Amino acid sequence: MIRLKELIAPSFYKIHQDLKEKKHTHYWLKGGRGSTKSSFISIEIVLGMMKDRNANAVVLRKVGQTLQGSVYEQLQWAVQVLGVEAFWESKINPLEMKYTAEGKENKIVFRGADKPKKIKSTKFRKGYCKYVWYEEVDEFGGMEEIRNINQSLLRGGEDFCVFYSYNPPKSQRNWVNEEILQQREDRLVHHSTYLTVPKQWLGEPFFIEAQHLQKVKPDSYRHEYLGEVIGTGGEVFTNITIREITEEEMIRFDHIARGIDWGYAADPFHYTVNHYDKTRKRLYIFYEIQKLNLSNKKAAEMIKAENKSNAMIVCDSAEPKSIAEMYEYGLKVMGAKKGADSVDYGIKWLQDLEEIVIDPKRCPNTAREFMEYEIERDSNGNLKGKFPDKNNHSIDAVRYSREYDMKHVRVM
Repeated sequence: MIRLKELIAPSFYKIHQDLKEKKHTHYWLKGGRGSTKSSFISIEIVLGMMKDRNANAVVLRKVGQTLQGSVYEQLQWAVQVLGVEAFWESKINPLEMKYTAEGKENKIVFRGADKPKKIKSTKFRKGYCKYVWYEEVDEFGGMEEIRNINQSLLRGGEDFCVFYSYNPPKSQRNWVNEEILQQREDRLVHHSTYLTVPKQWLGEPFFIEAQHLQKVKPDSYRHEYLGEVIGTGGEVFTNITIREITEEEMIRFDHIARGIDWGYAADPFHYTVNHYDKTRKRLYIFYEIQKLNLSNKKAAEMIKAENKSNAMIVCDSAEPKSIAEMYEYGLKVMGAKKGADSVDYGIKWLQDLEEIVIDPKRCPNTAREFMEYEIERDSNGNLKGKFPDKNNHSIDAVRYSREYDMKHVRVM
């Protein structure tokens, strides 16, 4: 009898249990080369379909021609290692697999997103599409494309399981790296590497190649084998940590500051609350309001709900009328002091911090903007000299809030 632990790497044990308990619907499995994430998914789909007579699966890649040599072969492998070949039938034209034990007709069908009509027309004679697997999901066009596909497939059943597997792209700006920063209760994000996989599964040559790349090109090793987002070289902030900031931590915060970057139609209004640990040079950003078309009156009401002690708020001084309005609404506000080169100085002050900790659930827009903020390149591919003045609303608000902690700087 085959023991599942002999087929699944230790890093996936908890995910397997999570699937059994139906805790989530969407499983984003990211990792480097040799992490065995695709092997894990293929085993879970085959086992899940054999246990549920109503379960069918759709497996997708961006380009249909890549299906047979990748996910189709991967699922064939799963059937083989589980020792259940006698219960499965496979076809090449059309590309599909069928579980036939005890009169069942559960199907795995394969679709390329380059032919969206075939995805929309996917139907099963029995049961419903319980499993969806996006292999190399970063190759897809973005969440709008993913949502459209899911809306076509996730119908007519009680519970669903959607897998998204990929090696994280280098740039944080890539849509898939941004997407996993968004908090959803029905989503689990998991990262794995080859380091948790038994050596005999991958073979000695694999480890030799990994160690060689680590020596000669450490950044390439981090990206290819560890699945790290190493950036494109234009990132402004390399000291960011995206994680939950606990209530226990916040109780101890004693150097809290607040800032506002004005906006309404084209640009959003942004309000930030953060704590600065001067001794450790660590900034914690744990509250935000960011919204388009938000009136100053409504913004003041929202701020009062958070700023119960009516502590001072430092605002962009470019809009004295808005500052005056906020004062009339009962808030303690003041304009940030402006000066030559103060934007650069403020950003460099943030860069020099040991760590900028951002809570992605409380501050999703702040996390996204700080992670995405990159120096642009010219037509020749060279980095431009200036910090970009766009998509930086939270960064500006944080700068304003911390002007008194920046020695010899006048925040702009």
